[in-house]
Amino acid sequence: MPKSKPKSHHHNYGSSRLGLLSTALPLLLFLGLCYLWPEVIGGRVYQLQWPWIPSLDLYLRFRLDGLSLLFCLIVTGAGFLVSLYSSSYMAGHSHVGRYFVFLNAFMLSMLGIVTADNLLLLFVFWEGTTVFSYLLIGFDHEADTARDNARQAILITGAGGLALLLGILLLKIAGASFTISHWVGAGDQIRQHALYPAIFTAVFLGAMTKSAQFPFHFWLPNAMSAPTPVSAFLHAATMVKAGIYLLMRFHPLLGGTELWMTTLVLVGGITALWGAVQALAPSDLKRVLAYTTMMALGILTMFLGGQTTPTLTAATTFLLVHALYKASLFLAAGSIDHQTGTRLLDRLGGLWRAMPLTALAVAAATMSMAGFPLFFGFIGKEIMYKGALTETVYPGFATTIALLSNALMTGVAGTIMLGVFFGRRPTALAAVREVPWTMRLGPSIMGGLTILFGIIPWWVSANLVQPAVLAFHPAREEIRLKLFYGFNTPLLLSFITLMLGGLIFMKRQHLRVWVGMLRQRLPVTSQRTYQFGLDMFMRAADSVTGALQNGSLTNYLAVIVLCMAVAVGWPWFGSAKPALGVPALDGPIVAVGLVLLILAATIIVLTAKKRLAAICGLGGVGAGVALLFLVFGAPDLALTQLMVETLTVIIVSLVLPRLPPLNREKKKPLPLRITRAGLCLAVGFLVTAMLMGVGQSPLDRSLTAYFETKSYLAAHGRNIVNVILVDFRALDTLGEITVVVLAAWAGIALLRKPKERPPCNPLS
Repeated sequence: MPKSKPKSHHHNYGSSRLGLLSTALPLLLFLGLCYLWPEVIGGRVYQLQWPWIPSLDLYLRFRLDGLSLLFCLIVTGAGFLVSLYSSSYMAGHSHVGRYFVFLNAFMLSMLGIVTADNLLLLFVFWEGTTVFSYLLIGFDHEADTARDNARQAILITGAGGLALLLGILLLKIAGASFTISHWVGAGDQIRQHALYPAIFTAVFLGAMTKSAQFPFHFWLPNAMSAPTPVSAFLHAATMVKAGIYLLMRFHPLLGGTELWMTTLVLVGGITALWGAVQALAPSDLKRVLAYTTMMALGILTMFLGGQTTPTLTAATTFLLVHALYKASLFLAAGSIDHQTGTRLLDRLGGLWRAMPLTALAVAAATMSMAGFPLFFGFIGKEIMYKGALTETVYPGFATTIALLSNALMTGVAGTIMLGVFFGRRPTALAAVREVPWTMRLGPSIMGGLTILFGIIPWWVSANLVQPAVLAFHPAREEIRLKLFYGFNTPLLLSFITLMLGGLIFMKRQHLRVWVGMLRQRLPVTSQRTYQFGLDMFMRAADSVTGALQNGSLTNYLAVIVLCMAVAVGWPWFGSAKPALGVPALDGPIVAVGLVLLILAATIIVLTAKKRLAAICGLGGVGAGVALLFLVFGAPDLALTQLMVETLTVIIVSLVLPRLPPLNREKKKPLPLRITRAGLCLAVGFLVTAMLMGVGQSPLDRSLTAYFETKSYLAAHGRNIVNVILVDFRALDTLGEITVVVLAAWAGIALLRKPKERPPCNPLS
C-alpha cells in the first residue's frame, strides 16, 4: 500500500528553478529533431562516425532514420513534459538536483540506444539505462521497499543485458558486422547459420527483461516505488520500450523464422493477457497502470512476431498510441496523489469539480486507451485487428488475445476515469484543488494529442508511422492510417471490444475479488521464484564466503595456488605436449652444487620446527636461485633476487616474534596435510613441465630482436632489462612500486605497537 507523502509537500505550489532549467536540454533536442524531421521523412538518413578501434570494427557511429526519429521524438517530447512536471512535483525535495541529473542522464542513454549504429555502443547505452533506472527507482533510498525494488530491477534487466552482449558477440562470430546499418543484406546469412538459435535466444532475453515480458514481468509493477514522473517517463514512454526497439531493429536480421514468430507471438500473447487480467486486482492507481503497461508491451511483442505490413504497422502505431495515453495517465496519477495524498481507488472519487483540467486530460487518455471512435486509440485497435487477421502465424490466437486484452483495458479505463472523478467525494478530500500549470501541461498535451492524432491519422501515418516501418521493414504495400476503413471485420471487433469492456466495468468488483483469489492461490509465481532464487544465491554466497574468506592465510594461498594450477594446467596439458625428458647436463659443474644446495634448503623449510629456521631455509632457496642466475650470466637478476630475499628475511624476522612457535600450534589432520602436499607437488610438477616444454621448443626471438635494436637507439640504454622496466614498461613498473610501497606501509602499521591510552576520567 502506498504511503502518503507529508502534507506540506502536497501543497507546495512552487517550481524548482533547477527543474525549469533542466527542461532546456530535452526541449532543445526536440526542436533539433523537428528541424531534421522533414529530411528524414523524405528518406534521408543522418549519420555521424568517429573511429574508436577500427581494427576491431568498433566505431562511435550514430544514425538517425525513421525508426530512430519516432523513438527520439517520444523520448525528448516526454522528457520535456516530465521535466516540467517534476519542477513542481519535486519542488522542495532535498535531493532535487540529483533527481534531474539522473533523469537527464537516463534520457541521453535512451537516445543513445535508439541512434547507436554500432552494437557495442548500443550495449553501452543499454546498460546506461539499466544503471540510471536503478538510481531513479530507488530514488527514495531511505525506504526499504524502494531499495529492494531497485535491486530487483537492476538484477533482472542487468542479467538480460549480459545475455544481449552474448548475442552481440555471437553475431560477430556468425559473420555480421558490429555496424547495424551493414545488416541489410546479412539476414539470410545469419538465419541459416548454426548459431542462429543461440543468437535469437540471447537477443530475445535482453528484450524480454527490459520490456517486462513473461516470466520476467514482475519487476515492472514493483518499480512503481519510483517517483511518479519517473514512472511516466521510464515505465510508459521510454525504458520499457527499449526492448521493443531492439526487436524492431533486429527484425530484418533475425525475423521471419518459425522460431522468431512462434516465440514472440506466444510470449507476447501470454504477457498481454496476464497483464490485462492482473490490472483488475490492485486498488493502487500506479500498479493498475503498471499492469496495463505490461499488457501493451505484450501486444507489441506479439505483433512484432508477424511479417505482414499491417501487423508491423499495427505494432508501430500502438507504440505511439500507448506512449501518449499512458504517460498522460501516469502524470495525472501523480497529480491526484500530490493533491489528495493517496493513490488508492477505494479512497478517491468525485474529483472532477476540484480538478477539472486534470479530469479532461484523463478523460481523453482513457477514451484513447479504451479505443473510442475519433480517438487515436480507436485507430490503433482497428489496425491491430487488421494485422492479426492478415497474419499467417497463429492468426486466431493473436486476434483472440488482442480482443480480450483490449476489452479488459476498456474496463480498466472506465474504472480509472469514473472511479476517480465521478461519484461522491470523500470528506477527507473536501479541500482538494487543481495542480499548478506546470503539472497540468504534460497530461493535457499528451491527452490532447490522442484526440488530434485520431482526427488526422493520415498525417500521423505519413510523418511518423510510415518512415518508422520502412526503416525496419521495406514494405511493398501502402502504409496509410484512416479514420474509417469501412464496415469490415476489424470495425466489428472494435465494437465488440467496447461492449465487452463495458460488461467488465460493470462486473469489476466481482472480477477484482476473483483475480485477487487467483493470484493468491497460484502455487508458483515469478515473484516467488525470483525471491527463492535470490535467497538461495545469498545463502550460497554466504557459505562460499565463509569457507574462503575465513581469515586463514594458508587457505587463501591454497585457493590461489589451486586456481592457478587449474587455469594454467588444463589448457597446457590439453593442447600441448609437455616435455618431461631430463635435459642434458651441459652447464657448469658448479650449477649441480647449487641445485643440491637449493634441495637441502627446501628440506630445511619442510622439516623446520621453528619459524626462523623455516624462513632462513626459504632464504637459502632464493639465494641458490640467485647464484644460478649469476652462473648463467644474469648478474642483474641475481642482484635483484638477493635483495628481495634479504628484505624478506629481515621483514619476516621482525614479524616472527609476534607469532606463536610452530610447536604450539595444533597439528593439522592427516587428510588436510596430504591435500596440501599434493597441491604443492602438482604446482611444482606443472611449473617443471612448462619450463621443460618451453626450453625444448623453438623460441620466437622477434621480440628479443626488437628490444635489442630499440633499447640503445630509442631509449639510450645498454642494459636491456633496465630499459624495458624504466621506458617500455614504465607504467607497469610504477604500479609495481606503488604496490610494494603500500605493502610496506601496511607492514609498518602492523608492526607498530599501539600507544596505550590513559584511562578515561568520567569526571574530567
